[in-house]
Amino acid sequence: MGWETRERGASYYTRSRWVDGRVVREYIGTGALGEIVASNDELKRLQKQEEAAHWREKRECVERDAAFLKTLEEVSEILTRAHLLASGCHKRKGE
Repeated sequence: MGWETRERGASYYTRSRWVDGRVVREYIGTGALGEIVASNDELKRLQKQEEAAHWREKRECVERDAAFLKTLEEVSEILTRAHLLASGCHKRKGE
């Protein structure tokens, strides 16, 4: 996407998009129309990047929580076994 300058010296805005598995360049325009559409496209691009960063942060948070829960599960298993052994319970023959 972006501004292109041709031999005549005029700049115009185009955008690329996928159509049936191939990239198609779409002519938007020059002057004020091109500026407005370019600004709008940039805003959408920034919003998409911000949303992706937000969800990436959420995923990392969930992964940290899952790791903490796994550690908590292991610790609770050890404490449960220790408590059962201290109270006289034990496994016999792999039970």
